[in-house]
Amino acid sequence: MLRASFGLLNLQKGLFLSGRSRLASSLVIVEHDNAKLNPATLHAVTAAAKLSGSGGDVTCLVAGHGCSPVAKAAAQVAGVKRVLLADSDAFKGFLPEALAPLIVACQSKLQFSHIVSSATALGKSLLPRVAAKLDVAAVSDVIDVKSEDTFVRPVYAGNALQTVKSLDKVKCITVRGTAFEAAAETGGSAGEEAAPGADGVTNSVSKFIGQELSKSDRPELSSAKVVVSGGRGLKSGDNFQLLYELAGKMNAAVGASRAAVDAGFVPNDMQIGQTGKIVAPDLYIAVGISGAIQHLAGMKDSKVIVAINKDPEAPIFQVADYGLVADLFKAVPEMTKLLN
Repeated sequence: MLRASFGLLNLQKGLFLSGRSRLASSLVIVEHDNAKLNPATLHAVTAAAKLSGSGGDVTCLVAGHGCSPVAKAAAQVAGVKRVLLADSDAFKGFLPEALAPLIVACQSKLQFSHIVSSATALGKSLLPRVAAKLDVAAVSDVIDVKSEDTFVRPVYAGNALQTVKSLDKVKCITVRGTAFEAAAETGGSAGEEAAPGADGVTNSVSKFIGQELSKSDRPELSSAKVVVSGGRGLKSGDNFQLLYELAGKMNAAVGASRAAVDAGFVPNDMQIGQTGKIVAPDLYIAVGISGAIQHLAGMKDSKVIVAINKDPEAPIFQVADYGLVADLFKAVPEMTKLLN
């Protein structure tokens, strides 16, 4: 009788521990510049909170060099329960070859159910590497969370939605920031601790040499509330000055279609579309853009879309809330003058 009771006690304890281990917990990879948070991280925190569900925890990983101010900012984000800090020369330049072993070490020690990153250039290069090291499948560009293991992502340039169910023990996902609300930057009081395994990370594969960052007084493209975007219809890079003047009056960011980028009118960091940046501002003004499907995939979630094109049959008018069939070289200066 004593042996049977002892066995039952062990069985009940095992069931309790098993249930606790299944409690969802998410690790969010924080993007930053060693001084402040990238707004994309706030959207990723919202997605992670939805993944973790009721009772689950959201942990943020801040890795960089001299990045303690970022860890303090992350600790204040609403919904974050813990912040892991990895401050080392090894993480200069945020190279995936250094960050991936750190994330794997954190996962080995803390056993998260989800590892989450924004679907940015960093996230797209980092999460597949982490997934490969953990021998799981990566799920990219998630726009909705149905449950802890079921996600929705766009395919075919956003013309179809795919529902994916992952049976892996840990889910590595990148989330499209425009699909989730930003978490509040205040209201949290997370604890801060050293990231496990950070001291042992080395990188003999790549080396950070330096970077040249474009500087602009205009808002950052992926987080701007208003975006003015130009296409091939502008005919030259010099004519983008028309958009810069209009954007200056509206405190807007300036983007471009792939056609304008390929033509050399503007640099590729301004490209919006399937192979560029995904934006969803409150107001999107498309100037001289025909509306190719690849471009629509990057901006069709904007709250209000305004199109200016002299071709009344341009596909952009099919998604626009307001359309102006006019010569952009006359219409844009008139708009700028009215805003004065």
